[in-house]
Amino acid sequence: MIGFELKHKDNSARAGRLHTAHGAVDTPCFMPVATNAGVKTLSPEELDDIGIQAVISNAFVLYLKPGVEVVKKAGGLHRFMNFDRTIFTDSGGFQMLKEDFLDAVSRKGIVFKSPYDDSRHIFTPEKCMDVQEMLGSDVAMVLDDCPPYGSGERRVVESVKRTADWALRCKEAHTSDKQMLFGIIQGGVYKRLREKNAQDITGLDFDGYGIGGLSIGEPRAVMFEMLGFSLSFIPEDRPRYFMGLGSPAELLESISMGVDIFDSAFPTRNARHNAVYTREGRYNITKGRFKDDFGKLEEGCNCYACRNFTRSYISHLMRVYETFGMRLVTIHNLHFITRLLKNAREAIKNNEFEEFKGFIEGSHEKI
Repeated sequence: MIGFELKHKDNSARAGRLHTAHGAVDTPCFMPVATNAGVKTLSPEELDDIGIQAVISNAFVLYLKPGVEVVKKAGGLHRFMNFDRTIFTDSGGFQMLKEDFLDAVSRKGIVFKSPYDDSRHIFTPEKCMDVQEMLGSDVAMVLDDCPPYGSGERRVVESVKRTADWALRCKEAHTSDKQMLFGIIQGGVYKRLREKNAQDITGLDFDGYGIGGLSIGEPRAVMFEMLGFSLSFIPEDRPRYFMGLGSPAELLESISMGVDIFDSAFPTRNARHNAVYTREGRYNITKGRFKDDFGKLEEGCNCYACRNFTRSYISHLMRVYETFGMRLVTIHNLHFITRLLKNAREAIKNNEFEEFKGFIEGSHEKI
């Protein structure tokens, strides 16, 4: 039976379990981004070894390449990418923030342009649902109107109206009883509009709720203010998903406020740009001091990279742009985030989350 089970609370921090058609996901959880049906540089076996419970792909990007019919012929997205755990699919609304994709937006839907051949595609809420059902993901996201940070109130008023209208149309078009459907709350940095949109979206009784339109350039204090305000309108028995957040300190702060699910390219993208995350902080593996450092990326870590290779070797690979080096740092960073959230779940269960957060907090933003 698909659904969400809230198992423990420690103040506002929550530990639960999301039951999907491809197994259970213990929350709080972090999903690496698999936009094109693959986490960059990693195999499904490596994801399994790390302990990844779920990934998120992008429905619109897959609609463009390789095409939904190809994935359907393969037996669905799970078989296509040989990943037998939970898969979320984002609707494509986030692509509105990318100039390479957005052509126009109207009440009917979004007109995207393909970055591959410059062709135009109209993505309506109904088409968005059809595409995600054909992909066969475990959790589909509604199509939303995501305005960039700095948009004026008039633009955000249009956004929340469209987001509510499209959410209703998605709900009416969605037919799969094996696929969960999550609504998305927009509203920019305007409390009045966030409240209106949150009430409209939660009134449609979705399986879960994404908090959208944040972590896109606004000041950190504003982000958390809007996050806390948005969370206050989401029913306690539904999962709360902060879309696009991935730095360790911000994950812990969001968990303390009641967020259950996260996704971001943050740890994998930073890995490809030399950043290694550890309990003591973040560092650049290409610095000269690592040339003859034969220790692990992180002492005490048992990920594949730390079990088998030294800082010296990985630093060499990264300096000469070997893909294997990027893969090793990616493995480590995802292992670090996965372990961090596993420990957070245990701390919540033991009513020790604030102590855990205080011990970890702030240490991961060092360079």
